[in-house]
Amino acid sequence: MSDQPAYRADLRIDVGAIRHNVRVLSARARESGARTMTIVKSDGYGHGAVTVARAALESGADQLGVASVGEALQLRAAGITAPVFCWLYAVDEDFAPAIAEDVELSASSLTGLQKIEAAAAAQDRVARVHLKIDTGLSRSGCPGELWPALVEAAAKAEADGNVEVVAVWSHLACADELGHPSIDEQAARLQRAYEQARAAGLDPIRHIANSAAVLTRPDLHFELVRPGIAVYGLDPVPQDGDHDLRPAMTFRSSVVLTKRIAAGESVSYGHTWTADRPTGLALVPVGYADGVPRTLSGRMSVWLAGKRRPVRGRVCMDQLVVDIGDDEVHEGDEVLLFGPGDQGEPTAAEWADEIGTIHYEIVTGMYRPRVTRTVEDET
Repeated sequence: MSDQPAYRADLRIDVGAIRHNVRVLSARARESGARTMTIVKSDGYGHGAVTVARAALESGADQLGVASVGEALQLRAAGITAPVFCWLYAVDEDFAPAIAEDVELSASSLTGLQKIEAAAAAQDRVARVHLKIDTGLSRSGCPGELWPALVEAAAKAEADGNVEVVAVWSHLACADELGHPSIDEQAARLQRAYEQARAAGLDPIRHIANSAAVLTRPDLHFELVRPGIAVYGLDPVPQDGDHDLRPAMTFRSSVVLTKRIAAGESVSYGHTWTADRPTGLALVPVGYADGVPRTLSGRMSVWLAGKRRPVRGRVCMDQLVVDIGDDEVHEGDEVLLFGPGDQGEPTAAEWADEIGTIHYEIVTGMYRPRVTRTVEDET
């Protein structure tokens, strides 16, 4: 019998790995003279935003970034006082709570800037604003032809005392494709936008470097970098070599039943797999409702009782079946669905590669109602 506790479905979050990754990334930034904004949006990429934020700030990060006002206010409610930046809003977003909590905001348009300015004026406060230029990703961000009007309006709002323009910023489209020509083009567009902001009388910093650029483009670190996925130990540019990152999430469960089947018996819905020999099976109580992609059916394995073992048949909503052959496996034995790979278990990157997606999607999709999250910090 395993001496591990039995899990139905649990995410183990290794805070020591997060601390290590932040130290690695912030050290690279410091070499360029840049500060580090750790991105903790989407509940810290599924790892727990507050947990990650605290570990990051203790390990070299200077500030935090999230997508939404709600995510920013969650950090403030947890007692985090470090600078927090957010950038994505609903059409009818109420900026007043964010401004009251000194959350820094992004403006991509005159309308957005005016809403932020009005909310600040109503509180007799100064809103700290990052002006976003669209340099080629074509999502949020001000189009180049509208940028002069935005920076002029921002300069006036700053002169009126309602806004402080902190930064000019943008986001890279292809930083994970080393040498892609769009990277330099986006950097050039950011620089032109920055110079226009300076000419309008503003004194902002610049930031554009995501995880991939932090690791591969020190010339784009400017004054601030924004690592996201690399903080969690998942490398956006593995083709560039080993960057000394440690995956922080392990997805684990336990065996709840073992049985034997005869040759010719089939497993799971659709009978897509049939045993060609007598074999043992172990039932694991996790499925696609718990974050295991159904598209991994017939293509995945798990780490159980000291080795990799194939999952047979289709992944179900609540369970999957592991082929254990003639080996001795017991109810309660730990099952690693993915982890850092240190023991030979599958990794989130392996899952992503197998089904044609990115590891970002795997980890951010793992925190679900039936999945517990266990935080372990041994540092």
